[in-house]
Amino acid sequence: MVEGPEDHILLFYGTMDNLTPQQRSRTMAAIRSTETGPEKAIRSILFRRGLRFRKNVRSLPGCPDIVFPTARVAAFIDGDFWHGWRFPAWRDRLNEYWAHKIEGNRARDRRNRNALKAGGWLVLRFWGHDIANDPLRCATAIHEAVKTRCAQRGLL
Repeated sequence: MVEGPEDHILLFYGTMDNLTPQQRSRTMAAIRSTETGPEKAIRSILFRRGLRFRKNVRSLPGCPDIVFPTARVAAFIDGDFWHGWRFPAWRDRLNEYWAHKIEGNRARDRRNRNALKAGGWLVLRFWGHDIANDPLRCATAIHEAVKTRCAQRGLL
């Protein structure tokens, strides 16, 4: 067997799971980071309401999923697992590799949120389960935030 970068990860953190590196690679490659169902649902509602926005703006910290540049509103649509919704309650059920990975994601999310706020942005965060339960409520929260920010900035 040829040793590759994934083998170093396994050696450093211990056994990651019961899949081969090739199986894990295929599984991880199938997980989308953009254009997810929850993102599409929210964007569709916002677009139907006449709002125009940018998607996945790489020039901003954290590459927010939905951005209203004029209103300076950035919205993140976060998956429950990858971004650690209620992570302390289930951290102990993960092996060290995944616990470390999700803790890192949460720390990065905090840094990005703080950087955006420091730059004058209003940062909104929605969890996947919130959107699955009530996408209209989530879209309305974004819409109201954009209207409020535009009014505050004299853009209406």
